[in-house]
Amino acid sequence: MARVQVDWEDVDAAASHQVLTCAELASLGVTKKMIWRRVRNGGPWRRLLPGVIMLRNGTPTRAQSIDAALRYAGKGAIVTGLAAATLHGLQKFQPADRIHVLVGHSHQRTSSGYVLVERTTRLPAHVLKHGFPTAEVTRAVLDATRRMEKPNEVRALIAEAVQRGRTTPWRLHEELESGSDRGSALPRAVLPEIVQGARSVAEGWGMRVAARSGLPTMRWNVRLRTPSGLILPSPDGWIDEVALAMEVDSIEYHISPDDYRRTLDRHNVMTAHGIIVVHVVPSQLRDDPGTVIARLRDAYRHAARRPRPDIIAGW
Repeated sequence: MARVQVDWEDVDAAASHQVLTCAELASLGVTKKMIWRRVRNGGPWRRLLPGVIMLRNGTPTRAQSIDAALRYAGKGAIVTGLAAATLHGLQKFQPADRIHVLVGHSHQRTSSGYVLVERTTRLPAHVLKHGFPTAEVTRAVLDATRRMEKPNEVRALIAEAVQRGRTTPWRLHEELESGSDRGSALPRAVLPEIVQGARSVAEGWGMRVAARSGLPTMRWNVRLRTPSGLILPSPDGWIDEVALAMEVDSIEYHISPDDYRRTLDRHNVMTAHGIIVVHVVPSQLRDDPGTVIARLRDAYRHAARRPRPDIIAGW
């Protein structure tokens, strides 16, 4: 029997991340026996998923894992969920062990290993991120949150996506209404906070605490200026009737000279223009809301006794 000749340069060229399916290897002249010899214990290759081979041994990189997941899922597969959120540059979540991919509803491939395969009648528009077909960010974020169990994780991901301008509350709302109700309870509960202006988990806590205070409505992340047009720092929370600001200080978790200096600068500018500022830290909002409410009420009474400074608030 003639010895099979394989052009290994062609094999390397076809494997953009050193990953190919067995079918792709066969089309390049690599026999099943050759594959088996190379992936068995101590061999130079590694089987990542059924029918998917990495052309080296050891731990795959993230790119190799995603490439393998897409090749396993088959033609038309799209990365979504937390893997897609990472490809879009979002960061405020724990990396997922599984890679979530979407395929058409008629597709027969099922989940295996670290790959979660979801069949859908609503394959989303996709973009290429780092060379991979990736669900647009609104769908990716909501696909991720549908599988989260902790409200704060949902808040953090949605808030980051909105704050960084990757999506809008309206687009998130539209996607929730268009998609399945399965797993939608938490993102539906969190989205109103984002619509009202919360841009972080801690601000979401602050929003709920302020709502319990009995004070006039606190607006979030409003833009402040003087009548002359001077732009002032935008406080986290704002009660316009008495020009009262609430600042949720991140220095509790990010203590650095720069963070502290920025906090002082914001405080000094606002108080110089007559604004009364209440500073809280996230753990107080989470663990001791009663104390925060008492401080807000005291500050509001103090603010109501002095003439309101001429500060213009807008969105």
